Amino acid sequence: MAKTWQPGDEKRFVRDIQLGKPYYIVYKIAQNLAPYEDAELYSEIRFTSRLPFTGTPCTEYGSDAATILRGHGPIHDTPPRRMRNIADVAAGVGAPLGEGYEGVLDEAEIRGLMKRVADSSDPRKRTRLGSGRW
Repeated sequence: MAKTWQPGDEKRFVRDIQLGKPYYIVYKIAQNLAPYEDAELYSEIRFTSRLPFTGTPCTEYGSDAATILRGHGPIHDTPPRRMRNIADVAAGVGAPLGEGYEGVLDEAEIRGLMKRVADSSDPRKRTRLGSGRW
């Protein structure tokens, strides 16, 4: 049975943690800032050792389990279904391309791209910001 710990359950969470086991945090993504991203993504964390004085489980980089739960909770012990890991590659194609599509550039397209690069501004010839030359 899947367990979930809410902020405020820090003592129970610290007591239930198994070192080396992955735990999962769900992030809500702002759709006004990333309209093509999924609305929710999850992240995986592992607690690898315990802090010296308190004995609280911590990550490889020293983040305390109770602090992570308080700041990012709720935390789940199983990966959320139908949700993408934040570290995975997002879908890269925005439109269907059809069967047998090959993205091969021919000589004319390559020449056109090289001309566009040559026609763009040269960074060595730009005026410096605030130089007074307009």
